[in-house]
Amino acid sequence: MTTLIRTVKELQAYRAGIKGKGSIALVPTMGALHEGHLSLIREARSRADHVIVSNFVNPLQFGPGEDYERYPRTLEADLELVDTLADAMFAPEASDMYPYPEPFQVDVGPIGRMLEGEIRPGHFNGVATVVLKLFLLAQPHVAIFGQKDAQQLAVIRRLVHDFNLGIEIVGVPIVREESGLARSSRNSYLSESGRADALALSGLLSQALECPTAAELLALLRTDEESSRVTWDYRLAVNPATFEEIDQAFVGEALVVLAARVEGVRLIDNALVNLAPADEQ
Repeated sequence: MTTLIRTVKELQAYRAGIKGKGSIALVPTMGALHEGHLSLIREARSRADHVIVSNFVNPLQFGPGEDYERYPRTLEADLELVDTLADAMFAPEASDMYPYPEPFQVDVGPIGRMLEGEIRPGHFNGVATVVLKLFLLAQPHVAIFGQKDAQQLAVIRRLVHDFNLGIEIVGVPIVREESGLARSSRNSYLSESGRADALALSGLLSQALECPTAAELLALLRTDEESSRVTWDYRLAVNPATFEEIDQAFVGEALVVLAARVEGVRLIDNALVNLAPADEQ
């Protein structure tokens, strides 16, 4: 049975109780768990003796006008879902995680100020801050994250590297619905027609995977697709290490990153594409 931990002090006591009794894996989440989260927890279970899942809607990573207040909170259902997979679920209140107003935050630098960071200023500072706090509290040997939030994963890898945290960071492939739509807690906001419209993201990725060169990939992504039902924030190909946009001469593995709004719901998706030199085609 999964142990529910509601406060920072309880987590510290739990962590002290399992010290020296095997390896620990942490799976940070904001709750509203689905099959995508379960794939992360299963990966954690395969890599460690103890699995701790955090379940915390972090206010620091939401900007003005975003969905912090209405973000789905389903703690009881989440507990049932992970009952045979996780040893503990840490579900604190925001006032316990951030007892003082305007808490100190991590400044993630340039990688956190482009793409998602440009559209959602301060978002990655909030992500890095809560993840650092979770790392310090849980002291895991390994932490598991989904590859759907590719820029977030890159930020966290940089956080661990620059602060010498000594934690192994594992990225788990995107889990999709049968339709191809990437699983997300925010999918619950979509109507049936909205779900159909949202397939524009995975459909574009399928086309991108067929592009042999950077020139053809960039031409595809730059093709205007006007739709009253899908509003694109960006559709770009970037270097997966730096998140800087590639040019037509790029060769190797590029990351196609997409962000769009459907029925007012913001969705992201991505895929790695292996690009050959143009003269080999």
